[in-house]
Amino acid sequence: MLTLASDIEVLARFGRALADPIRCRLLLALREAPAHPSDLADRLGISRTRLSNHLACLRDCGLVVAVPVGRRTRYELADARLGHALDDLRTAIVAVEADRTCADAEEKGCC
Repeated sequence: MLTLASDIEVLARFGRALADPIRCRLLLALREAPAHPSDLADRLGISRTRLSNHLACLRDCGLVVAVPVGRRTRYELADARLGHALDDLRTAIVAVEADRTCADAEEKGCC
C-alpha cells in the first residue's frame, strides 16, 4: 500500500538518493527519458548488478518506478516534478569555501 510521506521524509529520501554520484547520474538520465536497465548500465558505464542496486535504492526512496513493458521493465521518474527539482538543484548556486569539502564539514557536525 502506498502512503504519502511527510515533508521531512521526502527531503531525507531525496538527500539519500543524491548522496551517491551514480544515483545522481541515474536520476539525470531518467530526467531526460525513461529507459531500460541494460541501456542505463551501458550509458553510465557500470555493471548491471551495480545498476540494479542503485535502482533498488531509488525505488525504495520513492523517486523512480518500474513499469512493465512486455517481458522487460522500464524505469522512469516517479513524478515529472522530480525532473524540475533536479534542474533547480543543478542550477542552484552553492556557497562553499574553496578549501573545504563536505567531509571536512561532517567532522564538525554540519553538512
